[in-house]
Amino acid sequence: MIKIIPVQTKKELKQFIMLPFKLYKNDPHWVAPLIMDQKNFFDPKKNPYYEHSEVQLFLALKDGKTAGRISAHTNTQHNKFHEDEVGFFGFFESINDQEVADKLVQAAYDWLKEKGMDTLRGPMNFSTNDECGLLVDGFDSPPFILMTHNHKYYLELLEKAGLSKEMDLLAYLIPKRPTPDRLQKITERLQKRGRFTVRELSSKNKKELRKDLEIVFSVYTQAWERNWGFVPMTKKEFFHLIDSVIDLVRPEFFYLAFVEGKPAGFYTALPDYNQILKKMKGRLFPFGIFHLLFGRNKITRLRIITLGVIKEYQNRGIDTVFYTRNFQIANEHKKLNIKEAEMSWILENNLMMNRIATNLGGWVHKTYRIMDKKIT
Repeated sequence: MIKIIPVQTKKELKQFIMLPFKLYKNDPHWVAPLIMDQKNFFDPKKNPYYEHSEVQLFLALKDGKTAGRISAHTNTQHNKFHEDEVGFFGFFESINDQEVADKLVQAAYDWLKEKGMDTLRGPMNFSTNDECGLLVDGFDSPPFILMTHNHKYYLELLEKAGLSKEMDLLAYLIPKRPTPDRLQKITERLQKRGRFTVRELSSKNKKELRKDLEIVFSVYTQAWERNWGFVPMTKKEFFHLIDSVIDLVRPEFFYLAFVEGKPAGFYTALPDYNQILKKMKGRLFPFGIFHLLFGRNKITRLRIITLGVIKEYQNRGIDTVFYTRNFQIANEHKKLNIKEAEMSWILENNLMMNRIATNLGGWVHKTYRIMDKKIT
């Protein structure tokens, strides 16, 4: 017997958070999230997403045992920006049982229908600013930081539950290679001709860091237009996200660009801390903290997460300088032995970014899918 229940108690939330630990216990590529981070993420008092949108978590019980989970959530930021009525699902996990998956999807569908939504879309945890996408190709390696991983059979479960492809998100793997002298000369010429400068994120003190992050937020709000799936974060959400990853940031991989002294763009790459998290198995204490403290300089992978250039400053070569600087520093870094990088994720229809990733020597090694189902 299968029963779907809304998560309402601390015990049920714990079941929701801990289910993946059971489902992936024999998967060598799954990386456990920190349990304490998951608890904070689902706490309306700590996650500013809850200030503008509604969330309902559901559990599937089969013969009294936890067999699946799903979140259903509105996203007022998305719908205001895109002028639509899309509802979302995320955190989908299930045993390989079609009835369990069907009932979980139906629970999210019904809840969103009551909220007046006309489309069910996901998986998004909770938006494109968070982890999103169903892994449909590239199951033979662990995910890079802040990317998802799931069982192969999930695609069939969701398709049979009535969902179909809306958009694919591509992850390019780029091997380490020396920066050509010619490219170095080109970037120097671009900066002179484009009248722009690029520098690292300030690490002098918290006051200077905060000032730089204010600049990043300013660029962020101007650099992205109506790209598919883009969701503008509130300022509170932005700094909540920054607070959650700031300890992982290395200034040498975080750049700001200025044109005649005015903020023009930013670029972020993070060392792949999943290489450490994998050893921590979801727990910071008692031993996880030692992996975190002493494993930082053993990281060999880098994820290029985001690049934004204000429209009026595009086509000046700022993006080329960002990439060149990143790869040059990665090659020469005295503490990190970076062997490869991932550019992710890139919309399948973003021809320019796909071309850049290919020109950098990358190839698609993982594909993630966003799926839709019409609500009638």
